[in-house]
Amino acid sequence: MSPLNRTFAPLEAFVEELARCGVRHAVTCPGSRNAPIVLALAARRDVECVSVIDERSAGFFALGMARATGRPVAVTCTSGTAAANLHPAVAEARESSTPLLVLTADRPPELRDVGAGQSIDQLGLFGTAAKWFVEVGTHEPSRATAVHHRALACRAVDTAASGRPGPVHLNFPLRPPLAPEPEDLDPAIWTGRPDNRPWTEVRRAAGTLDADDLTRVGRRLGAEPHGVIVCGEAPSPYAEAAAGLAAALGWPLLADPPSGVRCGPHERESVVAHYDLLLRAEDFVRGHDPGIVLRVGELPVSQSLRAWIAGCPQVVLDPYGTWHDPARAAELLLAAPPAATLEALALGAGVTDCVADPKWIESWRRADSLVPGVLDACSQGFEGAVAAALAPALPDDALVWLSYSMPVRDVEAFFPAGERPVRFLSGRGANGIDGVVSSAAGAALATGRPGYVLIGDVALLHDAGGLLTARRAGVKLTIVCVNNDGGGIFDFLPVAEHAEPEAYERHVATSHGLDMSALAALGGLEHRIVSAEEVGSALSGPGLVEVRTERRHNVELHRQAVTALAEALRSEAGAAPEA
Repeated sequence: MSPLNRTFAPLEAFVEELARCGVRHAVTCPGSRNAPIVLALAARRDVECVSVIDERSAGFFALGMARATGRPVAVTCTSGTAAANLHPAVAEARESSTPLLVLTADRPPELRDVGAGQSIDQLGLFGTAAKWFVEVGTHEPSRATAVHHRALACRAVDTAASGRPGPVHLNFPLRPPLAPEPEDLDPAIWTGRPDNRPWTEVRRAAGTLDADDLTRVGRRLGAEPHGVIVCGEAPSPYAEAAAGLAAALGWPLLADPPSGVRCGPHERESVVAHYDLLLRAEDFVRGHDPGIVLRVGELPVSQSLRAWIAGCPQVVLDPYGTWHDPARAAELLLAAPPAATLEALALGAGVTDCVADPKWIESWRRADSLVPGVLDACSQGFEGAVAAALAPALPDDALVWLSYSMPVRDVEAFFPAGERPVRFLSGRGANGIDGVVSSAAGAALATGRPGYVLIGDVALLHDAGGLLTARRAGVKLTIVCVNNDGGGIFDFLPVAEHAEPEAYERHVATSHGLDMSALAALGGLEHRIVSAEEVGSALSGPGLVEVRTERRHNVELHRQAVTALAEALRSEAGAAPEA
C-alpha cells in the first residue's frame, strides 16, 4: 500500500485487513471527521461501497446486507449524534444475530467535553447492544500502529461473525489531516502479511453432538408419536434435513416462512403452512396436544403458536445456543448446527425404531388443506389475501422482506407452501417497524436477487428516507404496501375498544390520509393501486403497489376466517369415517 498521511495510513491498513478477512460490502455516510474512513473504504476495488445520506437508513441498509449474506458489513459515520442515529440498527443486529462493523469517527480526547462542535460522549455509545466495543486510540505513525490496526480489524471481523454474530463498535478518534494530503511516510512499515493473507487467521470447527447425546435425544423424540417440529430462521439451510426427520418420526413441520422449510424443492409432505390459523381454532387445539416440541432456530412470531407450545416439553436446537425460551419450557438446549444434527438424529437409534402414528400427521395435513378454501370465501378487502396472492406471482429467486406488525403475521398465517425457493427475511422486532425499506434495499443489493417488500403504510412512511436510499444505490424494489390509513395491528388490541376514539385515531392508530404517489415519486417508482385480489398481476416490475383496505373491516375478516376454519374443521371431523 502507498500510505497518504499519518491519519489515513492506519485506516488504510485497517480497511485492507477488513477486505483480507472477507468483508465485501460497506456503507458510508457523509461527514468531515469520518472522511478518512470513507475514502479508505471507497478506494478498495474489492469492497462494494454504498453511499447513504441518512445514518439511520444507512444502519438498516448495512443490516439488510449482512442479514442476506451472513457476512460482516461495515457502516461508517461522522462524530456526534450521527453515531447515535445508528443505534436502532445496532440494537436490531444484536437481537437478530447479524454481524455489523460500526466504524464511528470521533473527536480526539483534547476536543471532548470542552464545548467543541459535533462532539458527544461516544464511548460505549451502544451499551450492551454492542457485542464488543473498542476505543481505537490515537497513534503516531509506526510499525506498531500498523500492526495494531491490522490485528484489530481481524479481531473485529471474527468477533462480529463468530459464535452468535452481532454488532462490533469501533470508535476512531481522528486528528487532522482529515483530507488526503500527501505526507512522506515509509511504505514498508504499513505492509501486511504476504500473499494477501489476513494478519491473524481464525479457524473454528463446527461439530455435531457426540454419539451419546444423539442417542439420548433420538430416544426422547422417538418415544413420542405426537410431537411437532417448529421450524424458525437459522443461519444456514436445513430444510431437507428437517423433512427427513419429520418423515421418520411421522410429525408435522410447522414452518415459519423465514425458516426456508415452507418453500423450496425439498420434500414438503410434512409441512404445515397455516399452523397460526389452525391453532386459533379451539376444537383443533383440544385434539392436538403435542407430547414434545422440537424447536429449530428462532421462535416464530405467531402468538397462537407460542401460547400453544408454552406448556409443552421442548427441545431447542439453536446453532448459537441462544436462550430464546420465553415460556421457560425447554428441557434441553442443543447448541449445534441444525442440518447436520437433524440428519444424524433421523438415522440414529430411537428415531429409526420409533412407532409413528399415521393419523397424527394426516390430521394436520387435512386441516392445513382447508385454509385456502377459507381464504377464497372471505370477502374483498381481506389483508390476509394479499399475503396469499403473492405466492404464485413471485419468481423463484425472489427475496421478500416482511415488515413487522401485520405483514409478517399475515404471511406466517396465509402464505402457502410451495416449490419455489422464495427467501423471506424480517427483523426480529427490536425496531418494530423501523428501517424496513432500507434493510430490504441492502439485502437486495448484496444478493443481486429481485427485491420485494410487504409493508404497511405507517412503516413505509416511517422509512420514507429508505426510498431515497434505494434510489441512490440503484436498487429497484417492488414494494407492496397495504394502506389502511394507520397502524392496523392496534385495531386487534384492547386499546382500540377502550380508548377515546379521536385520541386513538390520532395518537395510537396514527391515521394520516397521505397520498402514496408522492412516496413513489421520491423513490422513482411507478405507482399502482390494486385490490387484494389483483396483487399478483401487479408484480410485473419494480414499483409501489398500493392495496387500500379498511382497518376495522379487516379485523372482522380475520375473525371471520378463524370462525370459517373452525366450521370447516368440524364438518371435516363429522364427515371422517369411524376409526
